[in-house]
Amino acid sequence: MVDSAPYLVIAEELRGRIVGGEFAPGDRLPSVAELGRQHGVSPSVGARAYTVLVDDGLVISRHGAGHYVRGPESPNLLVRRAKPRPEDSPFAEGAAEQGAVGTWRHDSATAAADGAVAARLEIAEGEAVMRTDYVYLADDVPVQLAVSWEPVALTGSSMIVLPEAGPYAGVGVAARMRVIGIDVGEAVERVRARGATRAEATALGIAPAAAVMFIERTYYDQSNGRPVETADIVMRGDRWVAEYGRRPARS
Repeated sequence: MVDSAPYLVIAEELRGRIVGGEFAPGDRLPSVAELGRQHGVSPSVGARAYTVLVDDGLVISRHGAGHYVRGPESPNLLVRRAKPRPEDSPFAEGAAEQGAVGTWRHDSATAAADGAVAARLEIAEGEAVMRTDYVYLADDVPVQLAVSWEPVALTGSSMIVLPEAGPYAGVGVAARMRVIGIDVGEAVERVRARGATRAEATALGIAPAAAVMFIERTYYDQSNGRPVETADIVMRGDRWVAEYGRRPARS
């Protein structure tokens, strides 16, 4: 009989400790370095063991924070409502209205537009764009991801070139673009459901291929129809519902 690979042995041992109640839902599990020391293997073996348990839906991986026993999914839903002209971050506004504290992490850098981004922004492939990656948190729990692209030719000589730096940091796209004389109005969005990629699942703390709401969003200059920002937004399917339209006031 062929012995199981070391990472499978470690995965099964951890599974038994979790199922047996040694680790409760929400508990932080040993680091990959600790697993390596305990079993006399390299940290990469422990990482592979956790990959097995994450794929099985027993463990969640939180980027930069380790591995945790999966607990019952939160029943708290966040409602995404369209706002005609949000002045501040639409995420922060929406979270606050629902009693949650909305925060986010971000990273901006110039990049060359690939074919898909260039088509959405109606610019030449390879043209410079400002790319910003976001992780949005409600009460410190990751619930949404986004990647935004803006043409550097449009914003590069202004104070709004970095979406999350300078005097206009943290405000919505509409308010930032108004600084350079552009009225963007409402965004155009394409919404669909799909399974999370492995990277998205890790960032959001969900099982790989779990349902997410995926949105392609583009803002346009209302005076000439030119795209000024486009973004991919990924929202946890177990935490979000989208609501469209507004109920009239009762008489």
